[in-house]
Amino acid sequence: MDNKEFGRKLEKRTREFAVRIIRLSAKLPNTPEGKVVRNQLTKAGTSIGANYREANRARSKADFKNKISICESEASETQYWLEIIRDVKWISLDYLEPEYKECSELLAIFTSIGKN
Repeated sequence: MDNKEFGRKLEKRTREFAVRIIRLSAKLPNTPEGKVVRNQLTKAGTSIGANYREANRARSKADFKNKISICESEASETQYWLEIIRDVKWISLDYLEPEYKECSELLAIFTSIGKN
């Protein structure tokens, strides 16, 4: 697979992840605490794909690396909020686990891209 095809597939993957994060966020409790976590999770989880799309349209290698580092940071933050949801037991582990696994894979991908 060449870089362009990889980029298109990763853009699609991060967009699909954002949709799943939005759906997961909608299942959080409608309490003050739930609203805070919902907002943080949704912002971080949807930002991964948005920043990756911007990285693919970067004007320089430095701009690309900067945007990839933002993707990495947002994936790490998303993982954090998923861990909070798990620890508070707001959502069943069966429902949460696929999103956590995907987030971990995205984090690893962006960490790897950022090192190259």
